[in-house]
Amino acid sequence: MMALSRRNFLKTSAFGAAALFAREPQLTFPADPRERLAVTSWPFRAYMDVPGNQGNGKTLVDAKDFAAMVVERFGIHNINPLNSHFRSTEPAYLEQLRASTAKAGSHIVDLGHGGRPFYHPDPAKRQDAIAFGKKGVDIALAIGSPSMRQHVTPAPGGKADIDLAAETLGEVAAYGEKHNIVVNLENDVPVCEDPYFLIAVIEKVRSPYLRALPDFANSMNPRGDAEWNYQAVAAMFRHVFNMAHVKSGYANASGKVYPVDLARLFAIAKQAGYRGYFSMETETPGDPFEATKKLAEETIRYLS
Repeated sequence: MMALSRRNFLKTSAFGAAALFAREPQLTFPADPRERLAVTSWPFRAYMDVPGNQGNGKTLVDAKDFAAMVVERFGIHNINPLNSHFRSTEPAYLEQLRASTAKAGSHIVDLGHGGRPFYHPDPAKRQDAIAFGKKGVDIALAIGSPSMRQHVTPAPGGKADIDLAAETLGEVAAYGEKHNIVVNLENDVPVCEDPYFLIAVIEKVRSPYLRALPDFANSMNPRGDAEWNYQAVAAMFRHVFNMAHVKSGYANASGKVYPVDLARLFAIAKQAGYRGYFSMETETPGDPFEATKKLAEETIRYLS
């Protein structure tokens, strides 16, 4: 097991992403600000037509119709759906989703995949995690997504193991490379998705198909420390490829919102030379449609 403080991380990661990733996956990014925007299905989870979601009076949306809804409501032609919001992951449904997205004049630019304990001490659990990750790659391939976001969930012991995570996620990345699907890791849950832990794993694997997905506000959890969040996002952007999540703040379990400085965060992305997509993932309380519209307008202003 390897311990990694932020100070040690900064010392050991002096080399840049350009040196680390000499073989870039091939993906042409748009230059127009609006064409760089995407919308993720996460803020609309209460509106997604999936088993167990009763809607509570809301009009539910099938995932295969999500792209059309995003075009109609926001004028955005890229989506970043979660496969937990799909009615099925069987081939026939995935083909319908791919076709309906194309019919809407839209594109899937990243797939949100669930999590597994990739550094679990039990080898059988790690093998299960590898199989789960490969399934995410298969789904991304089926729907025409160039990448999939792989969550990492906690394992017994309370500490994140870099070596074991690199071993298992390295296998998923190798599988992704065979299919030209990038595997993205997002700073999210503390410890198991600590940004410096994820970057240490990425640097150990040294694959152009294992990348960072910077989330603008998730690293406010659990401290509510804005400076820590900005430093974490900047570190993640040194290892990014095609996807970043835009939030104006982080909302904890009790609904308290910790706001972030969007101008500073977009400046971090620009300084990193990031050319990929920005997916709207609002967490502010209230109507996700209005919040997403506002967030998209702010994003276009900062990118213009």
